[in-house]
Amino acid sequence: MSDCNHAQWQPPHDYRPLEHGAERQTWVVAILTGLTMLVEIVAGYWFNSMALLADGWHMASHMVAIGLAALAYLLARRYAADRRFAFGTWKIEVLAGFASALLLVIVALAMIGESLLRFWSPAVIGFDEALMVAVLGLMVNLVSAWLLRDQHDHGHSHGHNHDHGHDGHEHPHAAGGRDLNRHAAFIHVLTDALTSVAAIVALLGGKFFGWSWLDPAMGIVGAVVILVWARGLLRDTAKALLDREMDDPLVRRVREKLEGVPDTEIADLHLWRVGRAQYGCILSVVTHQAYTADHYKAALQSFPQLVHVTVEVNRCDESAHRERGL
Repeated sequence: MSDCNHAQWQPPHDYRPLEHGAERQTWVVAILTGLTMLVEIVAGYWFNSMALLADGWHMASHMVAIGLAALAYLLARRYAADRRFAFGTWKIEVLAGFASALLLVIVALAMIGESLLRFWSPAVIGFDEALMVAVLGLMVNLVSAWLLRDQHDHGHSHGHNHDHGHDGHEHPHAAGGRDLNRHAAFIHVLTDALTSVAAIVALLGGKFFGWSWLDPAMGIVGAVVILVWARGLLRDTAKALLDREMDDPLVRRVREKLEGVPDTEIADLHLWRVGRAQYGCILSVVTHQAYTADHYKAALQSFPQLVHVTVEVNRCDESAHRERGL
């Protein structure tokens, strides 16, 4: 309903220093985790500590998951300018987070199974040596958690505009949100720290009080906590992958703003995430006014989260509009 002005296509996502920093830190954590994993697994077998062994194998799975997170950053950056990705490569990172959550579930179930076996077949534990390795693992985990802590990243910026008549597209800069890929890596490191603490408690209890049952018991407790964290991570990443965003409060606010435009009926409205805290929006409105797509886009300018807005305006005469109850 207006003249078309096609802007030159630009990559939807502009990787800034924050993304490069997260990628570098993730690779560092992956290397640290791998080295510590080798020490803990060898020591766990050598000193017969189930808690230490569980921590080592748990850390092994996390090394894979954190490496996957780093790889996701690399791929998202590499394909940022690839036009086949309609809304950029952000969901590569989300997919890595989802895979990490599934891996957490597998590791937790394996830990429970191995711990139950140790209840029936206890082994002699070298407490002093195992304690030294467990403390080393905890220190590495704490350093890794600090490197991957949430720094309220600003996400990918969208700095281009498209106006296509009634299919108007608008891409202002938007505020950032949680980096689900980095958060998944952080959760993995945090669960590593938890299992390290559990291993230390179990080894101290066995050393000073003879509570050999505490070693496998702590393996089960740690696994249950990991399952709880994995559930939350699965929920967050699956929601983004499946575009389940219509229960977001932003949808209600957008609807209220559009309904505030005189003589306007919302025929269709869809929101989905295209970035960490950035949304695409497709809407269809019915009016008998001489409104254009730009008029409705202007009404939504107060929502910086909307970085890609497509508007279809359907104009009807007075009688048809009256039948719709307007």
